[in-house]
Amino acid sequence: MDVRQELMAIGGELHADEEAVLIEQGSRQADLWGINIFPARPPAERVEFDSMINVRPAQGNRSRSVEDAATRRRIQEIVTRLVGA
Repeated sequence: MDVRQELMAIGGELHADEEAVLIEQGSRQADLWGINIFPARPPAERVEFDSMINVRPAQGNRSRSVEDAATRRRIQEIVTRLVGA
C-alpha cells in the first residue's frame, strides 16, 4: 500500500514482492505499508496491519504493525475507496 499515491499492489507471494513492484513504479519505500485485506469482513475488521515490511525503526515503527494512528486511518480510507464499503 502506497499511502502517498493511494494505490495498492495485490497478489504477491510476499509483501516484499508487492513492495518491490511499487518501488519499481516510482513509490518511495517510506510511503509503503504492508497490510492484509479481508473483503468479506465488515469495514472495521477488513484490514490487518501485520507485515515484516512495516518494521522501520528509522521511521519510529518498531513492530510488524502500523503503529501511527493517523497512518492506520489513512490506510483504512484508501482501502475503503479502492475495495468498497
